[in-house]
Amino acid sequence: MLSAWKRLPLIVRAILTGGIAAAVGTFTWSLLVQANLKILPGVPWSIFPASFFLWIFWRYLQGKGWPRSTSEIRKTNLRANRLSGDVWASAIFAGILGLIALLLFMRVMNRMIRLPQQEVADLVSIPRITLFFLLLMGSAVAGIVEEASFRGYMQGPIERRYGPVMAILITGLLFGSAHFVHPETTVALMPFYLGVAAVYGMLAYITNSILPGMILHAVGNVFGGIDLLTSGQSEWQASTKPMPLIWEKGTDSSFRVSCIIFIVFGIAAIWAYKALAAVVRKQWQESNE
Repeated sequence: MLSAWKRLPLIVRAILTGGIAAAVGTFTWSLLVQANLKILPGVPWSIFPASFFLWIFWRYLQGKGWPRSTSEIRKTNLRANRLSGDVWASAIFAGILGLIALLLFMRVMNRMIRLPQQEVADLVSIPRITLFFLLLMGSAVAGIVEEASFRGYMQGPIERRYGPVMAILITGLLFGSAHFVHPETTVALMPFYLGVAAVYGMLAYITNSILPGMILHAVGNVFGGIDLLTSGQSEWQASTKPMPLIWEKGTDSSFRVSCIIFIVFGIAAIWAYKALAAVVRKQWQESNE
C-alpha cells in the first residue's frame, strides 16, 4: 500500500492529502452547524465541540498521534513555523495590502462582468447570538483548516518540487473549485479565489509558514461575514446596487478611478511582498553567520 502511494506523482499525492484534510475539517464543522440549528438553535453550543476538534486536527497535522512513521512529514507539510516579530509585522502588512488590491481588482471586475450575490434570507431565522458565534467559529475553521490544507499540505510539496508559481496556480484552482459547494459560487468568481490563493500562497512561500495567512484568512472572513450580514454585500461586490457594465454604457470616471486605485495598491502590494522577502532573507543570513 505504501509503495503504491509513493509511486503516485507528487502533485497527485499533495492534492489528495490536502483535499482530505480540507474535507475532514470543513465537513465536521458543517455537521456540527446543522446539528446546532436543529437542536437548541438559541444556544451556540457547536463552538465547543468544534474548538476541541480543531485542537485535535491541528495537533495531528503537526505530527502528533499515530502513525509515528508519518509524524515528521506531517509537521513539514503543515509548515506552521514560528516567525520573528519583524517577519510577522512585514507579513501582515504585505497581506493586508494584497487583500486590499484584490478587493479593488474585484471592484473593476464588477464593471466588466456580473458577479453572483450571496443570499442571506436563510440566515434571518437564526438567533443573532448563535449566528454571531457561528460566524466567529466558522472563520476560525476556515482560517485554520483551509490554510493548513491548501497552503500547507497541498502547496508546500508542489512548491518545493515545481516552484511557487505552479504550486499557487494549482492550489488556487482547487481552492476555488472547493467553493463550488456554495450555491453562489460560479466560474466568474475563479479570479477572486485565484487572487486569494496568491495573497496567502505568497506569504506562505516567502516566510515558509502558514501562520500569517491563517490569521489574515480568519480575520478577513469575520469582517466579510459581518459586512454580508449588515449590508447584504458579498466581499467581492463593489456595492449593494449593480453598476452598469462598461460594455453596456462605456467607461466612466468611476471605472477609470477604480482602475488607477487598483494599480496603485497593486504596485504597493508587490513592493510590500518584496520588502517581506528582504526581511526574511536578512534574518536567514544573520542566523547563518
